Amino acid sequence: MQLKKYSFGIGDRFARQGEAQLKAFVEAEKKGLDITPVWNKSGREHSTVNSEPHETRIAADNAVKNLNWSKPWFVDADHVNMSNVAGFIHSSDFFTIDVADYIDKKASKKELDEFVDRNSVFAGEFSITGIDKPFNLTRDMLVSAGEKFLFAIKEAARIYRYIEKKKGTLNFITEISMDEVTRSQSPLELFLILSAIAAENIPAQTIAPKFSGRFNKGVDYQGDIKQFAIEFEQDLLVIDMAVKEFGLPENLKLSVHSGSDKFSIYPVIGDLIRKYDKGIHIKTAGTTWLEEMTGLAMAGGDALALAVKIYSQALARFDELCSPYAAVIDIDKNRLPSDAEVSEWDGRRFADALRHNPGNPHYNPHMRQLVHVAYKIAAEQGEAYTGMLEKHREIIGSQVTENIYDRHFKNIFNLNNQG
Repeated sequence: MQLKKYSFGIGDRFARQGEAQLKAFVEAEKKGLDITPVWNKSGREHSTVNSEPHETRIAADNAVKNLNWSKPWFVDADHVNMSNVAGFIHSSDFFTIDVADYIDKKASKKELDEFVDRNSVFAGEFSITGIDKPFNLTRDMLVSAGEKFLFAIKEAARIYRYIEKKKGTLNFITEISMDEVTRSQSPLELFLILSAIAAENIPAQTIAPKFSGRFNKGVDYQGDIKQFAIEFEQDLLVIDMAVKEFGLPENLKLSVHSGSDKFSIYPVIGDLIRKYDKGIHIKTAGTTWLEEMTGLAMAGGDALALAVKIYSQALARFDELCSPYAAVIDIDKNRLPSDAEVSEWDGRRFADALRHNPGNPHYNPHMRQLVHVAYKIAAEQGEAYTGMLEKHREIIGSQVTENIYDRHFKNIFNLNNQG
């Protein structure tokens, strides 16, 4: 299996919006843009809503069938490691191997020595084509990179070989992610990480490094956009050289994995992938669930009442809901509207607060982040929630499609002037 140039990860907490999501890809296709849909759902999300991986496959299958989608598509086992990968084997054909927890764990001395010796050829003044300033790579830097990343790549190899044994060689897409860590990886570190990946014979088709800045759930990128642009451009050039140097798959591309709505850096990403004629894999996280809540609010009546109820319970359970996501949210509790205030809102007012539109004076990123992590409460409502999704399928679906196409695709792929 081979991942095409442009691909986009779409999460769906409750597996009800497959068709609405896919409609955005159909619209992009009408503009001549070929984007591969990748439905992704992590083990944590399955556990929270009491679903199983095969349900994501069924929902995707149905969407593809109902919309007569004939181009490639995948189902991603998101953030897998040896503790949970087995449950995804039969339903997934894309595996995001998450090694963030293994960074800084030490490989054996023999393995570290082999890593350093293998990469000593790059020691000294080391240039990467397209990057003006050469790197000065010392043996100490090689040792440091090995101590930081080699164990993690060894673990990725162990997970990859398990999947390969179950599914067969090249019968799935492999992504390596190391983005959910506190410190970004430098371009030089990325080069050495790719060297280690190649040495383990992992045919990675996407790599998700950690960039500088904050990639929070539900809201826009927070950081120095110029610095991000420098890092992103250098990483593109690093991958280009690593593919040639180490024999990695020719379609290996960057994955911008962290966060949900990276709108402010989309123009940078789009400009640079067009400049170098490179591919990209973008993941969203939780935005479909947020559009469901927006759609329920807009539907009014009992649907709005349910949205208000979920928000009210989220306020009451703030610590419980936010704790697992503490590293990827920044919520000022003082800027959250009270449940009494929200209960007085009409559907439009609720939607304006929740929808990611910084130009709207009612938009509240703190409320949006809290609702983002509150999908557990919706799951607890059972049929009361999923029934409302079915009842108001049309208005919710329009929010989902519009979100993916208008806010993501248009800004990444420069579709704003194409109607």
